[in-house]
Amino acid sequence: MGCLLKGGGGLYSRLVVGAVLLAAGSASRMGHRPKALLELGGVPLIRRALIALSGAGVDEVVVVTGHHAQAIEPVVQEFPVTLVRNPQPQEGQVSSQRVGLGALAGKLDAVIVALADQPMLNAQDITALIAAYKKRPEGVEVVYPLVSTPQGEQRGNPVIFSAEVCQRILQSDANVGCRQWQAAHASQVLAWPTDNLRYAIDVDTPDDLARFERDTGHVLKWPAALASA
Repeated sequence: MGCLLKGGGGLYSRLVVGAVLLAAGSASRMGHRPKALLELGGVPLIRRALIALSGAGVDEVVVVTGHHAQAIEPVVQEFPVTLVRNPQPQEGQVSSQRVGLGALAGKLDAVIVALADQPMLNAQDITALIAAYKKRPEGVEVVYPLVSTPQGEQRGNPVIFSAEVCQRILQSDANVGCRQWQAAHASQVLAWPTDNLRYAIDVDTPDDLARFERDTGHVLKWPAALASA
């Protein structure tokens, strides 16, 4: 953990943070079209996610692809990220998490696991999550947003956890990912209360696209190559 000088001359700690961005799914509920390539304002969602992580000062990013790797990888290849493919994406998100966590190479203090289909997340949201993690009580190893929505409290994303938890997940059985580790170690998990709906917005179905437009006034569009797929 490095230290930077405050304006007043004191010191504060700077977390070294890595991130795993998941983009390996088949998107079966979206007609098997890669959600990560949906565009908001002409920018693919996966690029928006990478811009948010970079803007928040995340030090290392691993992008996990799978079912739609050939379509997604060219869209992000100019970013300073590590691209890895899940060789068995049909095994689900846990397998993609483990592939991504295993590809992190730096000496990290904390790890973020993020989704490539959250249209509204920005750098300020990632920064706020990191700040909540830094302020966590003693003994807490995992922090996730618990979002107050009109429908009630909803678990949001991304999640952030210590580098130690990353190693414990990788040392566990192959069916253990972030959510499974949290369920088994609930006393070390903090649900961070927030009313920021951006943490709770993702898109899985055509109905979600229509709801997103209705609720936000923004339109998500498929790129031309996928528009008629």
